[in-house]
Amino acid sequence: MTIDTTLRRKPRTLALELVESLGDRIRDGRLALGDKLPTEAAIMAEFSVSRTVVREAISKLQASGLVETRHGIGTFVLGLGQAPGFKITPDQFSTLRDVIAVLELRIGVETEAAALAAQRRTEANLKAMREALDAVAAAVDAGRDAVASDFQFHLEIARATQNSHFAELMGTLGSMIIPRARLAAMDSANDERRQYLRRVNGEHESIYDAIVGQDPDAARAAMRTHLANSRERRRRAQAEAS
Repeated sequence: MTIDTTLRRKPRTLALELVESLGDRIRDGRLALGDKLPTEAAIMAEFSVSRTVVREAISKLQASGLVETRHGIGTFVLGLGQAPGFKITPDQFSTLRDVIAVLELRIGVETEAAALAAQRRTEANLKAMREALDAVAAAVDAGRDAVASDFQFHLEIARATQNSHFAELMGTLGSMIIPRARLAAMDSANDERRQYLRRVNGEHESIYDAIVGQDPDAARAAMRTHLANSRERRRRAQAEAS
């Protein structure tokens, strides 16, 4: 009965619960400064959660400054009081101007992340990206919200840089950076919205193809086009609203 209840909870809720559990171990000293966290597989087994939940929880712990991941070695406890000062809060997404500002930040960060991902990606990275893209397409076709899968695709690109700072920054920003997560009410009718989302996923596919082909210049250009298109859509909306 307990397992059934766990399965019914959403991955986001499970990730937050896992963050709380691991955070408690750090705060009460069971996991001390410099200790290495258990492996993903060990955490999955202990807490009966998926790999996706574990990775999201680790990203949140990284964003909080409690742990750091050293590529190829593992994740280690940094201790307390290390939380970074930078964060974007929900109230900073309240206007079109705010959303455009975040898109400008993303253009600066994610274009280079895409180029690095094209140079450094592994087969596992490509598999994770493909799964995220397929989930976006399935959600769009079914008329469901594709924000989580969209964000997952961008997060997997950050991970494919093999530079943990990119993934940590994306984890800090969270899925709020996907503009329609904040502006869904302003979007047009369902058919027009679905067509737009398909265009967006077509842009995703161009980024993915460049990363698969290990072409950093093409990946950089495809990511810039994708994010600039989103920015321009919001700029037009801002102009129409004024």
